[in-house]
Amino acid sequence: MTDKPLAGRVAVVTGASSGLGARFAHVLTDAGASVALMARRTDRLESLVADLAAKGGKAVAIALDVSDTAAIGPALDKAEAALGPISIMVNNAGVGGDGMALEMTPEVFDQTIAVNTRGVYFGAVEAAKRMIASGIAEKGEARIINIASIAAFEQLGGLTVYCLSKAACASLTKGLAREWARQRIAVNAICPGYIETEINSDWFQEEGGQKQIKGFPRRRLMEEDVLDEALLMLAGRRAHFITGTLITIDDGQSL
Repeated sequence: MTDKPLAGRVAVVTGASSGLGARFAHVLTDAGASVALMARRTDRLESLVADLAAKGGKAVAIALDVSDTAAIGPALDKAEAALGPISIMVNNAGVGGDGMALEMTPEVFDQTIAVNTRGVYFGAVEAAKRMIASGIAEKGEARIINIASIAAFEQLGGLTVYCLSKAACASLTKGLAREWARQRIAVNAICPGYIETEINSDWFQEEGGQKQIKGFPRRRLMEEDVLDEALLMLAGRRAHFITGTLITIDDGQSL
């Protein structure tokens, strides 16, 4: 083993402007990968590029809204032009999709599915096309990592549409893994429990959020670094024999 197990590899992280995406960018960079950071908020991406460069990493910022399916392929082309053939695709971009069913609007429903499901599906598809064309897949180095949630398996109050989108993400992970097995593309998903990030921090400061935390078996939220080891395993050589797997990391919250 080496302290730079991903040296020479090129990774893409969607939704990289904050939260888990920014964390993943640091973890992959520290492991030696060059990283293409993709999100809508390019000002934040540029700041993250500077942070990664300051510690010797190589990264580029590329504007991408994954709900715009037609933009995904060109964004990946920009990543390859800047860094080289993609071997690791982390489909992390996501939205909350919260709201009770009787108040849910078609617009919120469609946006949730567009980002959490369609964006993941076509992110994986466009990455796989390039991994096959470049020979990365044939070398056994192609890794697609989807960020799902325990919401794929649990019915969370007021989050029916979000749960639907993440269940679809889990299903498409297994389906694509089977479809691309002979192309040697490893497709897996991480299913986290509740981690305090920018998207939910306000809620967990409120009375309702505090009550929710007290209902967890360990009465705590997880921290952003709890996914680091799973990410590195699925991105690295160990995943040569791991595909179609959904790894749940939730501190027992779904028990």
